[in-house]
Amino acid sequence: MPSYGRKGFRSTSPWEALLMFLVIAVVVGVTIGIILPRVDRQAGRLTGMYSATGDAAQTLAGLKVDDAPRPHRQYRRDSFGFKETDADGNGCDIREDVLSRDLEGVRYTKPGGCKVSGGVLHDPYTGKTVQFVRGARTSAAVQIDHVVALENAWRSGAWDWPAGRRLEFGNDPYNLLAVDGPANQEKGSASAADWLPEDVGYRCRYVARQIGVKDKYSLSVTTAEKQAMLGVLHGCPGQSLPEDR
Repeated sequence: MPSYGRKGFRSTSPWEALLMFLVIAVVVGVTIGIILPRVDRQAGRLTGMYSATGDAAQTLAGLKVDDAPRPHRQYRRDSFGFKETDADGNGCDIREDVLSRDLEGVRYTKPGGCKVSGGVLHDPYTGKTVQFVRGARTSAAVQIDHVVALENAWRSGAWDWPAGRRLEFGNDPYNLLAVDGPANQEKGSASAADWLPEDVGYRCRYVARQIGVKDKYSLSVTTAEKQAMLGVLHGCPGQSLPEDR
């Protein structure tokens, strides 16, 4: 029978107190196990959070790690010349090529033309379905993202490239995806250390493509960027690189 004090409050038995203590200890332990590896890098390594298998992880292991600051003030987005080359010689700029590749139900402004007038995007970053309609007020609903952002590439080695190499990078379909406009704006120039797609199910493929791009162009990663990538790849054993390089 429970006992009550003089003011009518129920007192706790020793066994109930012990049980309560054990429950609290379990909750605290689980919380620490989930949060601590994400806060403390050494704890993450000890718990295996930064271990991964597969081609993407092996390629990541071969990338140069470089935390040295780069001359940000010299970065110019237009030095990468987005939409200024036509590598496949089809007469269409790369934005139209990527829209044609990534949208479903593609329509063109005229038969046999380049300009995409409409289509449906199943956005990889958010999982949303986005209707694309060309127009001054509507085209921005779908934007073309550099998976490895141009400024990130600059800091990772492109600052030392010749002009032709930057043009190649800025217009490489392997590094370009049609995505939800607001998600692209939110990402900005962030690396994997600071931004990942809202759609958790796409993060492994997103990180794998970033790794593939950095490997293709011999770009470096920072320590924080590499660990963020490993943290994602840890959850998808055997993750391969995208094949369309």
